[in-house]
This record gives sequence, structure tokens and C-alpha cells, in this order.
Amino acid sequence: MQTRYTVGLAMIAGMGVGAVAVEGLHAQGKPVVYTVNEIEITNIDAYAKEYSPQSRAIIANAGGKRLASGPPTPLSGATIAPSTRITIQAWDSMEQVHAWRSTAEYKRVREIGEKYAKFRSLAVEGLPQ
Repeated sequence: MQTRYTVGLAMIAGMGVGAVAVEGLHAQGKPVVYTVNEIEITNIDAYAKEYSPQSRAIIANAGGKRLASGPPTPLSGATIAPSTRITIQAWDSMEQVHAWRSTAEYKRVREIGEKYAKFRSLAVEGLPQ
């Protein structure tokens, strides 16, 4: 009788461990989405004062994580203007990126940014790790 309880308990424990492992594998299989922005700033002071703080707050509120921001170091290819900045954010999904960019708040702040800079934005899915 005690052997049956031991075997039954071991089976239940095994199923629990298996369920946790499967959930972990599902979480690992979903690639992160990165947004990369090339920003050519025409008025650095106004951009830094009026646009940048609002933009950062909107990204954070929408679930984006800032990974890099600043002037690029050219390695090859076309010349880059000294006023150019690159930003990179990580997002959980492409749907999250589209939801963020479709909000009225994003559009309002982007209009402010376009007074002081030219933007080129791209999104790309990361590779599964």
C-alpha cells in the first residue's frame, strides 16, 4: 500500500516538473522584436528638451526596453551626419510595437519630434535563443 502512494506521489511530482519545463521552453521560443531608429537631429536643444523625455516615457509605458541610444560609430558604408543618433528598443512582440505606434500619445509626441529631427524606423524579429 505504501509503495502505491510513493509511486503516485512520484508521478504527480514528475508531471509538475514537466509542466514547468514545458512552460519554460515556450517562453524561450518566442523571439524578441527590436526597433532600430536612425534620427538625424536638426535642433539638438529643442529635441532634447521637448521630444526625448516624452518619447522615452511613452516607450517605457508601452513595454519597450531601451537597449542603446546615442551617436553611431561608422564601420563601413555611407557617411553619417554628426547630428545622427541611433536608438534600439526591445519589445515582446511585433503586435506590441504596432500597438505602441498606433496610440494617440505616440502620434502627438512624434509630431513634436518631427519639428526637430528626421526619423527612419525599422522593426526586426530577433532569432530564437
